[in-house]
Amino acid sequence: MFGLLRRPQYERIGFQLYGAAVGAAREPFHYAVLQVPDTLDGRFDLVGLHTCIVIRRLRLMPKPGPELAQAVFDAMFSDMDVNLRELGVSDLSVGKRVRAMWEAFHGRALAYESALAAADIDALADALRRNVWRGAPPEGRSPDRLAQIAVAQDSYVAGQENAKLLQGLVAFLPPSEVVSA
Repeated sequence: MFGLLRRPQYERIGFQLYGAAVGAAREPFHYAVLQVPDTLDGRFDLVGLHTCIVIRRLRLMPKPGPELAQAVFDAMFSDMDVNLRELGVSDLSVGKRVRAMWEAFHGRALAYESALAAADIDALADALRRNVWRGAPPEGRSPDRLAQIAVAQDSYVAGQENAKLLQGLVAFLPPSEVVSA
């Protein structure tokens, strides 16, 4: 169904790249300064944003880039399955919850990739406002600042060597270096 049942040759690398995206999404700056909700939904949205950036970069690579992109996607939803089970979600509903998460990620990724490809920071900020803050961002410019961070991260990841990505290595900028606190 999601490619989770097969064992692609890039599985380990996919998990490493996904792990880097999770690490970037966990930066306290996002929650403390930008006031991204520190909830399951807020965390999912930031993991999704950073994973989208990695997948976008991989899909633009020659082979095996697209295969690595699929491996990162598979790693993300394998992790979501494990996390739901650890949270005590019943075995019977895990599949439905993961499917809903996949659909949410897919919709967000389309919006983010389109805005990033067009370098449309306003469209990206609007998508982030809708998704990360569910249309009710805190006072201030948090969606605009997160969009600025995402554009900088996308550019930074785009400039990384294919050889490093093929080794499972991707780096992200500290968000506090992109926008001031």
